[in-house]
Amino acid sequence: MEITEAEVYKKLAKNQRNKNNKTILEQIAEQEINHYNILKNITNIDVKPSRIRVLLHVLASLFFGLTFSLKLMEKIEQSAAKEYRQLGLNDIAKEEDEHEEKLLSLLEEDALNYLSSIILGLSDALVELTGALAGLTFAFQELRVVALAGLVTGIAASFSMAASEFLATKEENSERSPIKAAIFTGIAYMLTVMLLVTPYLLLDDTSAIMLGLEPHIQALCITLIIGLLIIALFNFYVSIAQDHSFKQRFTEMTSILIVVTGISFAIGLILREWFGI
Repeated sequence: MEITEAEVYKKLAKNQRNKNNKTILEQIAEQEINHYNILKNITNIDVKPSRIRVLLHVLASLFFGLTFSLKLMEKIEQSAAKEYRQLGLNDIAKEEDEHEEKLLSLLEEDALNYLSSIILGLSDALVELTGALAGLTFAFQELRVVALAGLVTGIAASFSMAASEFLATKEENSERSPIKAAIFTGIAYMLTVMLLVTPYLLLDDTSAIMLGLEPHIQALCITLIIGLLIIALFNFYVSIAQDHSFKQRFTEMTSILIVVTGISFAIGLILREWFGI
């Protein structure tokens, strides 16, 4: 475990442009090598790092960010300190408990510094667009019309949200860049919109009726499933990167999504009857 983690830290350090992060990773790698050498001297056994684990953590850092990769590794090995104490290696246990956590907390990464902006764009897109698509689905019952209206609404809203986040961040007097905050919010909103509208673009009004559901209802059901998957994946990321409760955040966001979607269903039906569409 120690030699594998040392190899991960060394490889991640090589890929870092941020000097602070590079120094932190090199320090942790050196500490892990010291742990490895202590264990090697006790057991007289020399082992090689797990190449598969090294590759997986390096890939995780590329796709999900440096902090996510490192904290995921620490969670996987969270029982190490307890095992070291059972073996009487209290110094190593103490370093596993305190030193690495302290170093990891110093890491600087835009994805985490602007996580509130990402949450704003993603959560607003999920709630607003899912609700809009639900209302449009029941009002028009034509996939292409709903897709067009959803895209126009979503794209316009993404620019609006980005502009609002720019102004809000500018008033914060914080170290965050208003431009970066706007970009993170806009991109998160836009990507969520594209994913939610996809079922309406892939299906058509002549699609076969499945499970007794019309094509437009099928598209809405798939959109809701995509929304739940986005919520699950995003909250898994946040639970690892920021040590938040996955269950609590997932339950809250899912409940909001379901309530807003249900209300929008009703509004769509009412407006359809009202306007005689």
